[in-house]
Amino acid sequence: MSFSVILLLIAGLVLLVLGAELLVRGASTIATMLGIPSLIVGLTIVAYGTSSPEMAVSIQSSFAGQADVALGNVVGSNIFNVLIILGISALIAPLMVASQLIRLDVPIMIGVSILTLMFGNDGTISRVDGTILFIGAIVYTLFLIYEAKKQKNQESDEDQSQNIVKNNLKNWFINIALIAVGLVLLVTGSNWLVESSISIAKAIGVSDLVIGLTIIAAGTSLPELASSVVASIKGERDIAVGNVVGSNIFNILAVLGLSSAVSPEGIQVSSAALNFDIPVMIAVAISCFPIFYTGKSIARWEAILFLGYYAAYSIYLILDSSKHDQLPIFNFVMISFVIPITILTLIVTTVRSYQAKRKRLTP
Repeated sequence: MSFSVILLLIAGLVLLVLGAELLVRGASTIATMLGIPSLIVGLTIVAYGTSSPEMAVSIQSSFAGQADVALGNVVGSNIFNVLIILGISALIAPLMVASQLIRLDVPIMIGVSILTLMFGNDGTISRVDGTILFIGAIVYTLFLIYEAKKQKNQESDEDQSQNIVKNNLKNWFINIALIAVGLVLLVTGSNWLVESSISIAKAIGVSDLVIGLTIIAAGTSLPELASSVVASIKGERDIAVGNVVGSNIFNILAVLGLSSAVSPEGIQVSSAALNFDIPVMIAVAISCFPIFYTGKSIARWEAILFLGYYAAYSIYLILDSSKHDQLPIFNFVMISFVIPITILTLIVTTVRSYQAKRKRLTP
């Protein structure tokens, strides 16, 4: 493994982050000029924009015959998005969660995560499966656009007139240019990232799946991390949470769907992904519901819980890939103590939150 490969990896990540930043900045500004609410911006413009690295990497990997990288990138990114990005963002400032996320978007995220397991259960996410997922992305996006228009119609005439003033030709040109440059950087960065990661995987003897689940997943999720952390600092908490949930839905429906649809043989799903990684992704998605529901917020202790579980997940991948003799002990501690205690805590807090809500509604 040469120094040039490491340099190519770093350069690829830099281009991905820079490209996503330009894309999100341009797209978000245009959305604001059009008067789209911040939650919808987070679920669509920001989420789709920051997920464009995953799209570029997965499609490139699919064409290159690296199915494990394409799948691992999506699954690993979804796990990273919830556990690391929401964890760090909520650690900075507790995040308020909009009712729409609890009522609609989180259940959709859980549903499409389970659908991934169902489609991959035969060992392949076929082109037909991918087409179905991608159609789902179109339907979901159209629904969000409908919601955005409905909310926009509820704005006052004064608010709408202020938005129209901002819609001058120069602003449109600048932001469309930002989007175009961002897309070029994303495609270039994804090519470099995939090439270098495959070389590294071969050099150190780590499987493509593990590389996709860790290095590439974390790398392509950096735009989501930057966007959500900045949004949290600035108090735009709808964007911070909506970005993560929207990205996860987009990753499965659009990224995995399109990657499977364009691949001649679909995407092969390994037994390791079926038996462990995809179930972890589902569990992480399900965990969002009780955490979001309790107080309609993500508290700091819940953020620490997210970060701790990502650390445990990473440790497992390292121990498993190296066939370390401490793996059975680690598994025993997690399965016998840590996971049951966590589930019990979430159940208790959810029940208490529900009871408190009932008391407030009771006259």
